[in-house]
Amino acid sequence: MSAASARASLAYSCAGHVYAHIFDPIFFVVALALPKAMGLPYEDALLLIIGGKVLYGILAPGAGWLGDRWSAVGMMLIFFIGLGLAGIATGLANNPFQLSLGLAGLGFFGSIYHPVGTAWLVRNATNRGKALGLNGIFGGLGAALGGIVAGALTDAISWRAAFILPGVVILISGLLFAYSLKKGQVVEIKEDLKPHAAPSKGETLHAGLILTLTMLCTGLIYQVTQPALPKLFEARLGDVLGDGLLGVGGLVTLIYTVAGLFQVVAGHWADRYPLRYVYAGVYLAQVPMLLAAAWVGGLPLALVTMVMVSMNLAGIPAENSLLARYTPAKWRGTAFGMKFVLSFGISGLGVPLMAIILKTTGDFIWVFLLLSLMAVIVVAASLMLPRETPKARLAEAAN
Repeated sequence: MSAASARASLAYSCAGHVYAHIFDPIFFVVALALPKAMGLPYEDALLLIIGGKVLYGILAPGAGWLGDRWSAVGMMLIFFIGLGLAGIATGLANNPFQLSLGLAGLGFFGSIYHPVGTAWLVRNATNRGKALGLNGIFGGLGAALGGIVAGALTDAISWRAAFILPGVVILISGLLFAYSLKKGQVVEIKEDLKPHAAPSKGETLHAGLILTLTMLCTGLIYQVTQPALPKLFEARLGDVLGDGLLGVGGLVTLIYTVAGLFQVVAGHWADRYPLRYVYAGVYLAQVPMLLAAAWVGGLPLALVTMVMVSMNLAGIPAENSLLARYTPAKWRGTAFGMKFVLSFGISGLGVPLMAIILKTTGDFIWVFLLLSLMAVIVVAASLMLPRETPKARLAEAAN
């Protein structure tokens, strides 16, 4: 594979990561406008995304398997075209049922990216942590852009434009990707560009069991934090941010931009230090921030949530590197698919759980206490991962 093809693959993988994360924050900001637009209470509006969340997770293993056994680039093409069309369809919805169908379509096609795109990226990488950290910036950028795109377009045009315009951009990207495939600018690759030391069966089983638990918890923290922030800011920072959704969306954008950029540093840590300590450390740093978010308000809340989200996203390069290290290359797409069953499917049920807690208590205190407990579990479990021997790390560095 040529260097130009590797660069093109990285560029499309990064663009795909933006698109894979852009619609969730769009919906969670738009949900603030749905009570007026559709006469739907906010807590009930949140429930419309459940189908999309579940599909986003449960379809991931099948997408990863097809990427492993059929074609990663073929699946990426389906991802771009399908997600763009689903975004447009969501913006054209006329009632809650149609909106839930559109969101389900976003979940259906969105389920392709993480198992296929991440495995594709890993195969093309010479420094996994660095590549995953760089790619992670774009995932954070998607979440960041989603907030301000939704706020700006909803205030300036309508909530429909917040889905339709990004859908058009993604569809155009899909057509460009098809052209790159036809011209040979992007090609299929089945083996790692830089092979790493193979794990033993015992290490694979040991790490797999622990990562199953930690990925469920980390996914829950991510899935609940994202929809919580717009409503939290509206409730506790409304006087500072002003009327409309632009202020709320802008602050969400700022937080996810800073957090996304921090993944470059986290990726460097993942390449340089024992992964289990990096993984445990970033979640340990989240515990006091999650506890603080339960009670603080005003401008300190913005700082607390910025650190909280930065540490949350900083765990992704280490987590993905751990999964790649302990999974045989030929099954990596399927393994990443199983991860996203946990991180985006099962953990996505944290959204209705949050809605129930809010409806029952009227505040976010118990939401963030639950998330802090999840972070403590991740810290304890990650320290039980297999130790990285100096011999293994030297072997990887030599390849």
